[in-house]
Amino acid sequence: MKTTIALLKKHDELRVIDTELDIYLEVSHLAYAEVKKENGGKALLFTNVIDKKNNKKFSEPVLMNVFGSYKRCELLFGRSIESVADEITNLLHMKPPTGFMGKINMVKDLFSLKNIFPKRLKGEGECQKIQFFEDEIDLSMLPVLTTWEQDGGAFITMGQVYTQSLDGEMVNLGMYRLQVYDKNHLGMHWQIHKDSSHFFDQYQKAGKKMPVTVAIGGNPLYTWCATAPLPYGVNELLMYGLITKKPALLVKSLTNDLYIPKDVDYVIEGWVDTTQMKIEGPFGDHTGYYTLEEAYPVMEVSAISMKKEPTFLATVVGKPPLEDKYMGWATGKIFFPLLKTTVPDLLDYHMPENAGFHNLILAKMQPLYKGHAKQFMHAFWGAGQMSFVKHAIFVDEKAPSLNNYEFFSAYVLNRFTPKSMFITEGILDALDHSSDETLVGGKLGIDATAAKVVEAPSLLDDSELLLKVKELIPDVVDLHQYMLRTNNPITVMSLNKTKNARVYFDALLELSPHIRIVVFVDEAANDIFNSYMLIWRVTNNMDALRDVFISGLMVGIDGTNKSSIDGFTREWPDDVECTPSVIEVLKGKSLWDLDESLNKKYQL
Repeated sequence: MKTTIALLKKHDELRVIDTELDIYLEVSHLAYAEVKKENGGKALLFTNVIDKKNNKKFSEPVLMNVFGSYKRCELLFGRSIESVADEITNLLHMKPPTGFMGKINMVKDLFSLKNIFPKRLKGEGECQKIQFFEDEIDLSMLPVLTTWEQDGGAFITMGQVYTQSLDGEMVNLGMYRLQVYDKNHLGMHWQIHKDSSHFFDQYQKAGKKMPVTVAIGGNPLYTWCATAPLPYGVNELLMYGLITKKPALLVKSLTNDLYIPKDVDYVIEGWVDTTQMKIEGPFGDHTGYYTLEEAYPVMEVSAISMKKEPTFLATVVGKPPLEDKYMGWATGKIFFPLLKTTVPDLLDYHMPENAGFHNLILAKMQPLYKGHAKQFMHAFWGAGQMSFVKHAIFVDEKAPSLNNYEFFSAYVLNRFTPKSMFITEGILDALDHSSDETLVGGKLGIDATAAKVVEAPSLLDDSELLLKVKELIPDVVDLHQYMLRTNNPITVMSLNKTKNARVYFDALLELSPHIRIVVFVDEAANDIFNSYMLIWRVTNNMDALRDVFISGLMVGIDGTNKSSIDGFTREWPDDVECTPSVIEVLKGKSLWDLDESLNKKYQL
């Protein structure tokens, strides 16, 4: 990590915090605020970190927000993100050469691939200079952060989790939440769709313990590779070689047969007993909600090793925007060519960070025939990690840029009718809380590839419309209308909910000449004038099978929290929010410098 720190300093991308801060909430809260700043703020190096509860001071620094800007991403990649995508495109479209120079150029291309494959070394690496075994093992020696007040404990946020199949033929590098239970046990939060979970099933059926090694730090690209959505069985460290043109140099773990990069900062080795599970969580996660307690596998630590002067790499999860905005941007660009192999007529796609990535995808395509967009929807919902996307909007090649949200929204709304919608059921991310049952729920696709022009409603201003609405629905507190110059304006209504939203929607039908799309949200914790966070809230909270209502040209969406009023029997989680007393401590230390307007905009 020292090389990374020097690179960040050279480009004025690092803020050093020498003030004493606690691993309980204080470090993570400051990092959470930093990434909300324009262009993602700066990377943070905390050099004076303590564990106040256990009266412990750490010698190593904590590095955070390292990927938290477009500029820093490209610094860490050492090249433009587009160049990586172009290289993958060229590999996918490599054709037999014609002529002598064509053969020479192909040889050059193929020769450059020799460094893609990880290389196993003999002996130990610098990551194993300091070693702890048996009674010496104590995870509290690491500055593992507790991020949020309701968290079930501390958890490792930037762990590189190395696993392999039962027969050893396939290896995997993933990133999963790792709860620290005690001095020598970690919770393995790998969901059912993860490669490590597939490997776990193999060991479980064989009645064997599963080896796991967790690495932290080293080249930040190792950490990014852990998030790469590669096909099942493909070693994610191949991406490291492709990007850097150098093979990842690996050494064997001290107590199992797994290999890890020799220059990571920490290594935590162990075994998972496949006959035992333990409750993990709750934890604030990248959805911006607390994920609920569930049973997951447990790793018993057999060794901890580290560099002589390590740096602990961490991140913070919660409401957007966060560091994953920029990591996701790089991932989307780089893996676009692979996605096109499934849907060749895809021109571009974008996953807005304020929808938590998996909650919404915007896609531009070349429609060739009737129903083509619906075919794309099925392809997306069956393609690897894309299968967890809840909502998808498809436009044709004439549409504006996908990240020009205002123009894109107007384009879609001017071509929309209820018939544009396709609602189905499919698999959901394990972190999703909105569906009536875990892992399965409603999905919504919108086909805006062809114009379906409808006459715009007869508009009323907000105050006049509110008076009419309150006569019909006394529970409505306020409303605001968006996109008034389109054929399908959106009316957001906040309410103190006492009934199922379908009842409210039905009550509004007599106002259908003035309302086209209505979105219901709870009055508590929502700002109807804050479109950024409204998208976060509604895409998180809605299940399309249950929460989309249609009558003629009028469409309703229920973005409220669900309860017994809605026949909802699962627990509904709380929002992730900063602890006010911690913010006051940081202000008292002259560290909290987030503009109040950003605090309000992102609902910290």
